[in-house]
Amino acid sequence: MLDHIKVSKSVIGTKQTLKMVKDGKAKTVYLAHDVEQHIFVEVENCCKENEVPIVYVDSMIDLGKACGINRKTASAALLKD
Repeated sequence: MLDHIKVSKSVIGTKQTLKMVKDGKAKTVYLAHDVEQHIFVEVENCCKENEVPIVYVDSMIDLGKACGINRKTASAALLKD
């Protein structure tokens, strides 16, 4: 399910994810369940306001691995073509 993050055009990290959502460039957002509560709420609300679907991931470690990096990642976004 997460395999296409590495092969698709994407951004990694909350700051870049939020920017892409607000700019209308995000197609789908991936959000880890174990992020700090204020980050979870901020990303979730931004996605709802901008009608961007969210795929919830079990952990930041799992999301980081899916993105092809060896560190925790709170969120990532697949970009529109």
